[in-house]
Amino acid sequence: MRVTFLGTSGAVPTTQRNTSAVFVNREGDQLLFDCGEGTQRQMMRFGTGFAVDHVFITHTHGDHVLGLPGLVQTWDFNDREAPVAIHAPAGTRSDVEELVTCIGNEPSFPVRINQVSPGDVVLERDEYEVRAIETEHRCRSVGYALVEEDRKGRFDRRKAEEELGIPPGPKYSKLHSGEPVEHDGRTIQPEEVVGPPRPGRRFVYTGDTMPTRPVVEASEDADLLIHDATFAEDRKERAKATAHSTAREAADVARQAGAERLALVHVSTRYAGDPSPLAEEARETFDGEVLVPDDGQQIEVPYPDE
Repeated sequence: MRVTFLGTSGAVPTTQRNTSAVFVNREGDQLLFDCGEGTQRQMMRFGTGFAVDHVFITHTHGDHVLGLPGLVQTWDFNDREAPVAIHAPAGTRSDVEELVTCIGNEPSFPVRINQVSPGDVVLERDEYEVRAIETEHRCRSVGYALVEEDRKGRFDRRKAEEELGIPPGPKYSKLHSGEPVEHDGRTIQPEEVVGPPRPGRRFVYTGDTMPTRPVVEASEDADLLIHDATFAEDRKERAKATAHSTAREAADVARQAGAERLALVHVSTRYAGDPSPLAEEARETFDGEVLVPDDGQQIEVPYPDE
């Protein structure tokens, strides 16, 4: 899983940071979380490509959605035929529809707008799902958690071959798939050569939010939590008044959740040139890895056992 930060600024872009957008490539599935103004140019600049079938919008403030009209138009110019699904909070369908058609043209490819509420499974695949999570902002809003299924346990080939005398072949596949096999007059159970299931990965993107218990719960053991950290603690009252989080509050969410890594985004313009105060503040509360990513920064999210 590769995560590319396309936009990490707060309400307005700066010369260093664009508005909110995060691109996730999960084993070839390419997902876009939020789409602030200029996102398509960031996609070109940082080489993610445009092959996105699902866009996940956290809320309809301009710094999270104003990139949609341009991106849809570019898809149209590129003769896109594949459908695209835009997921957005319940009650915002008409707002998103107006954005998509704001220049008066209907896209030549299907655009499905899917309204979601906290707890909904927004996207379901064989190996993972994307769930909507409850957040608290000044409008209808959700966050998203990409949660992978557990993987098969490790297959002990040495034991199978040397101790049990099973030659390599179809029996290995059956055992690894959880089926018993017959060999030398006895039944070999899968657990004799297959270890316990291994956990998948968990990626959480909050969008704009105050710290909330539902985000803590959704982020339990997260491999990567991307959390609103608009202000430092000396602006805590401002954060509360605007329904954002401080870096320390984001770090406390990560600490309570037992997350592995915390990325602080939606950085206020006052820290655009030097976000180190946010990182330092978060590290005082959270023992895991803390980063304030630059636009274009890519990070790999390994499996927990790697």
